[in-house]
Amino acid sequence: MTHTPDILCIGSVLWDIIGRGDTVMRQGSDMPGRISRLPGGVALNIAMALARFGLSPALISAVGRDPEGDELIAACKLRGLHTDHVYRSDDLPTDRYMAVEGTNGLIAAIADAHSLEAAGDKILRPFEDGSLPTPYRGAVALDGNLTLDLLSQMARSPLLEHADLRVAPASPGKAQRLTPFLQAERGTLYVNLEEAGLLCQATFDNSRDAATALLSRGAVRAVVTDGGNPATVGAPSGLITQNPPPVSVTRVTGAGDTFMAAHIAAEIKGAAPDAALTQALSAAAQYVSGETKI
Repeated sequence: MTHTPDILCIGSVLWDIIGRGDTVMRQGSDMPGRISRLPGGVALNIAMALARFGLSPALISAVGRDPEGDELIAACKLRGLHTDHVYRSDDLPTDRYMAVEGTNGLIAAIADAHSLEAAGDKILRPFEDGSLPTPYRGAVALDGNLTLDLLSQMARSPLLEHADLRVAPASPGKAQRLTPFLQAERGTLYVNLEEAGLLCQATFDNSRDAATALLSRGAVRAVVTDGGNPATVGAPSGLITQNPPPVSVTRVTGAGDTFMAAHIAAEIKGAAPDAALTQALSAAAQYVSGETKI
């Protein structure tokens, strides 16, 4: 693929290993179910969803030069993703994510993105060697699996000063890694209610209050979701709040990434703010209900 990508997806590209049971599960549960291995990671999940919405994404990440890495890169290419800018490490293994889900949602998960963190700013070489235009002026989806130092560097980098930055924390445990984007007043933040609370060091009852607080702390724009409860897009021009469609939940891992990708794709294609939020909520609902193929 030699054509210019529509968007760069920077962050984790790994294998998702997901165990799903068809009953309610608690800590210590030992239930029958199915275990799957699929291409995953926040950046890759977003890229795959963007491709389903008709865009052409390119990945910026670190993948081991091991059999798992070769298989992962091949899987990305099959899904129509640009992989030429992925840093391939000779001494770091391909990262993995493991989760257990029941009918009551996510029970537990461990994200092993140590190779991505160890690679550090090596993943940004395409911005420095002429592989990508600089300063970059296109859309960029960025996830919080990068180190705080690297995210801080990117929040203030002149290479991304004119980019349309869309930033997600990857998980509540990494939410505070997005603080540099609040401080630099750059980028659109995509967070859930818990992540918004961690960023603001507060507790919120709803997405509207959370979006308002994020704006007051320096966010250029904030998109806050709350599962099956109303979601809000907050900007200096005002707040837009909508209810997601009611659906039966069959999976949760990757739902936030699908929402973010659908929202970005809708806006890139020129949708108005309220229509973009409607499309994103609909896409996420279809995903969690199992209607969307991965």
